[in-house]
Amino acid sequence: MGFSDPWIAAIHMLMLVLVPRTTAGNSHEPLIILKDYEDNGIRVTCFSERKFSDVQVLWTDSKGHNLTGSPVTPNSETNDVNAQSSILLKSGSDNAISCNIIDNVLSTSVESTVVIADVFFPATSPWMTAFIVILLLSIALVTAAIYKLKKNNEKTAQAVNDKKAIEDETMIFKKELEAEHRKSQKAIQEIQEKFEKAMAELEFRRARSNAVNITLDPDCKHPKLSLKDKNRVVSTTETKPGQELIAVANEGFSEKRQYWEVEVGDKPEWELGVLTQDAKGKLKKEKMEKPHEEEYWSLRLSEGKYHCNGESDTIVSEDKKCPVVGVFLDWEEGMISFYNVELMCPVGSINQEFKGKLYPFFNPGCDKQYLGIRPVSVSSPLTSL
Repeated sequence: MGFSDPWIAAIHMLMLVLVPRTTAGNSHEPLIILKDYEDNGIRVTCFSERKFSDVQVLWTDSKGHNLTGSPVTPNSETNDVNAQSSILLKSGSDNAISCNIIDNVLSTSVESTVVIADVFFPATSPWMTAFIVILLLSIALVTAAIYKLKKNNEKTAQAVNDKKAIEDETMIFKKELEAEHRKSQKAIQEIQEKFEKAMAELEFRRARSNAVNITLDPDCKHPKLSLKDKNRVVSTTETKPGQELIAVANEGFSEKRQYWEVEVGDKPEWELGVLTQDAKGKLKKEKMEKPHEEEYWSLRLSEGKYHCNGESDTIVSEDKKCPVVGVFLDWEEGMISFYNVELMCPVGSINQEFKGKLYPFFNPGCDKQYLGIRPVSVSSPLTSL
């Protein structure tokens, strides 16, 4: 920290003590001057106006210890020199110094002493020190805060990126899981469908193992129906709307299980089932149309829909063509079931407590196409199923 020019002038004038001493002979005393501030200290110069050919300048402190000064500069023209030397004093050092000029030719010396008060040395203001410390601390804190903020931003950005990556991975995993779930559901559904199909086929084969041969009774049919070979029936005339003409089989069943098949082809209307022995007697005697509802149970195709007629008229199927119908009568269990023979699957069934003998009956419709009983041959009965 430097001082202004007035302070420098004051230093030059306010030398507190200047003590000239002569050791051998009285000569020009050396002059000590506080020259300037330098490197946080004061540059002190000692010189004499007298010229010497061989001179030595010594600096000592108040305790007589030698101090190092700057060398003497010779005169380039005469080889004579002014006795001149300088030394740098800093705050905290010995403020009382002496300059001793020794003439080596005449063996004489002169000495001057000066004491410099501490107040004249450059000093750093406590407030400036505090300010610098605070400034450095502030810079350090700001730097640390910026570094911390940068790290936090980097961590936040990394966390955001990690979260995004996790969300993307979760979405991909979720989609894969959904795809696997759909695949597994589809596989389960396919297995279930195969199982149901296998069970339906098993039930069909079990029913078919009870096949019997039946024939049509020529004495128990409506006069407008015609029989051929005792197993085929057709309408010989156009019937009126709502008119249902039937033919009945010779064979009747009152126990166990029986199965038979009927070829209906692509006929638009037909009806198959069983009726009671009383109903057959009435039809045979009176040549009437189909009996009352409580006397028969059947499967009927009408307007492209399949109906099971028992205690109520129920639509059971309308989307699968059934050219050959299998009829299974389980008299003991009180059930009559109808099967699509080509697909080996059920079309519909009726539960009913049967009493007395039941006879198969057939309604060929009014399209003048034959409806026929098909013989069934079973290679190995499935009695154990």
